[in-house]
Amino acid sequence: MKKHIVILAALLIGGTAFAQEEKPSHFKLYGFIRNYVTADTRAVNAGTEDLYYYMPKDVSMKDGYDQNAGFNWRFVSLTTRLGLDVSGYKWGKMGISGKVEADFYNFSTSSVVPVLRLRQAFVKLNWDDCPVSLTLGQAWHPVGVDLPHMTNLESGAPFNPFNRSPQLTVDVNLGSGFGLTASVLYLNHYLPTGPAGKSKDYYKYGLPEMYLGFSYKNGGFLGKLGLDMVNSRPYRTTTDWLVEDASNKTREVKSLLTTFSPFLFLQYTKGMFQLRAKSILAQSGEQLNLLSGYGVHSYNSDGTITYTPMQDWASFVSFQYGKKFQVMCMLGYMKQFGTTKDLCNNQLWMNTAADTKIQQAFRATPTVAWNLGKFTVSLEYNLTTAQFGEGDRNARGLYTTTHWVMNHRFICMTKFTF
Repeated sequence: MKKHIVILAALLIGGTAFAQEEKPSHFKLYGFIRNYVTADTRAVNAGTEDLYYYMPKDVSMKDGYDQNAGFNWRFVSLTTRLGLDVSGYKWGKMGISGKVEADFYNFSTSSVVPVLRLRQAFVKLNWDDCPVSLTLGQAWHPVGVDLPHMTNLESGAPFNPFNRSPQLTVDVNLGSGFGLTASVLYLNHYLPTGPAGKSKDYYKYGLPEMYLGFSYKNGGFLGKLGLDMVNSRPYRTTTDWLVEDASNKTREVKSLLTTFSPFLFLQYTKGMFQLRAKSILAQSGEQLNLLSGYGVHSYNSDGTITYTPMQDWASFVSFQYGKKFQVMCMLGYMKQFGTTKDLCNNQLWMNTAADTKIQQAFRATPTVAWNLGKFTVSLEYNLTTAQFGEGDRNARGLYTTTHWVMNHRFICMTKFTF
């Protein structure tokens, strides 16, 4: 009898599940064809055929000439984008939407032909009469999702955090304009450097990156306050994580680097005008494309290593006005405050995307754009000036002697959106 009751219950549950109402999906293909022409007054540290611009290169003198000075330019159609939005699918009370997005990209300076690169790939779940939604897959990092107003490819980096990562994100509507966001993330495309160069293994053998933030929206105002926490094991990619104790037995040493990066974002919109501002105090923020790093504070008697992160402040303020004819501008500033503890033998690993001697930098990007239906033409001037260190670093990873270097970049972009 009990066996029959169990079978009947299973059939009832299965029948109820399969009886759920199912609604089909809607598909929307989108993308754009984008071309960039850029010119610089000196050599720059940049990626994607110099379109993703970090910083000007330092002075390099030879026989009285600066080898990094001089005009240079490029004309490329990289970052042309294709995407697919999926929406409208429902199974019972659960709604499922998704996005797949890719663009053409050069993964190294030796690449000749661009390849198709995955940018985003995620699904989003929500339920009727439920204030909770889930995002699962590769999407914008919660700290980097709000970008400044500009048309250049780097979108404000390294003055604005820039990162897309695989993640599980929970968004909760708390009512009265308040919201909560919690994320668990895995670092993938945007990697830090360390003893073995750039590698995701520093985080693969640590704990997941975690984010917790709150938001408030009222009319044209939007505010966000959040904290990003990262755990890593920098020496897990070498044999230094295995040591022998007094009895000549091998044991594992778990030396963790834990960092905390709080940030604040503000936005105000009224009519065709929008103002944005973001500020982050980052610890070891290389995975966010910030000019940061970390180092060794001490090698301990038990075989463990105590790490110390570089602290960096990166901020921007930007505005946009207009619809058919738009004017935009971003002002960005970043400054290194040094490591939280003294370094051991000046052992420090910094973001290798730009010159590791940069102490602080400023950027201004006035832009005008004409939107002719789905066709856009923009002209942008990018003024970037950076302070480079000279000689040796002090105990906190900073320089006492510095000099400034400036670069002028001119950008013309055309984009046809479909």
